[in-house]
Amino acid sequence: MKPELLIAAGLLALSLSACGGASDQDKAATAAAQGKDDHADEGHADEGQDGHAHKEAAGEAGHGEGAPGKGGGEEKPESATIPNEIARRSGIVAAAVGPGTVADEHDVQGLVTPLEGRVARITARYPGPVRSLRANIGDAVKAGQTLATIDSNLSLTTYSIAAPISGVVLARNASVGEVAVEGSPLFEIADLSTLWVDLHVFGADASHLRPGLPVTVMRMGEEQGVDTVIDRILPGTATASQSTVARASIKNPDGLWRPGSAVHARVTVEQQPVALAVPLTALQRMDDGDVVFVRDGERYSARPVKLGRRDARRAEVLSGLKAGEQVVVEQSFLIKADIEKSGASHEH
Repeated sequence: MKPELLIAAGLLALSLSACGGASDQDKAATAAAQGKDDHADEGHADEGQDGHAHKEAAGEAGHGEGAPGKGGGEEKPESATIPNEIARRSGIVAAAVGPGTVADEHDVQGLVTPLEGRVARITARYPGPVRSLRANIGDAVKAGQTLATIDSNLSLTTYSIAAPISGVVLARNASVGEVAVEGSPLFEIADLSTLWVDLHVFGADASHLRPGLPVTVMRMGEEQGVDTVIDRILPGTATASQSTVARASIKNPDGLWRPGSAVHARVTVEQQPVALAVPLTALQRMDDGDVVFVRDGERYSARPVKLGRRDARRAEVLSGLKAGEQVVVEQSFLIKADIEKSGASHEH
């Protein structure tokens, strides 16, 4: 073979060898890249599965925090747990449910007046100038105590005027130096240790009243008062109001009841026994209904109740409670507030 042909053949072989090596390298690089892509795909698949699993776990944990309600929501809690010591310090008191009485009561208004026969009007025995005055309106005086001295124009001597009864000075119609006229009232004194309360009753309510019925008399704006009974029903009617007047008497040892004061009163016409009764302080309103809070250890649960008759102090329970169950009778609003607070936190 000619030398020129040998050189050409050698160059061709080297060229083919170089081309084959490059092809193998390209194949290796391609395979490596493919391997990376496959690994990446596997990684993404794993991450997708893991992420889905985390979401499901998180979803299950969220549903487990509250009890499911209607429509997939959460029901508000209807009970609260309060340690006994905290309940005691808060004034929360529970008592057993049992039978009681519900009163048929009538609310009326009235006026405080002094008792007849316990009011004295003191006059001058003889005319003459007033030399001295020794009592003022509002003073408490004793029987025989000197109230004033007067110079008599008839005997030209000075005489004194004394209190005929013990009581309080309601009026004084004299001044020093002024001439007292014979027979004109200088002082008015009343014994206020006991007072009358004239209760004005209108219409058909008057037919229910009779002497001996219990009555609670209260100052205007107050709900606590004194208990007494109706002494008598006056035969006539009050001219201005055309009302029937029922009269009761009240003790006034501290002098806080004052003649002329307007009062309101609650007359109990009849006491009706009922199988179950709770004080009004036990009742609260929740979800547009009446509830009480039943205590079981340190747990207080709202219990819907159906009520019957009621008066100013207690209500008849027709259903929802059994005799002997412990019901909160004082500070029940604190239990309600605690339950509503817990419900608000669950909603958030």
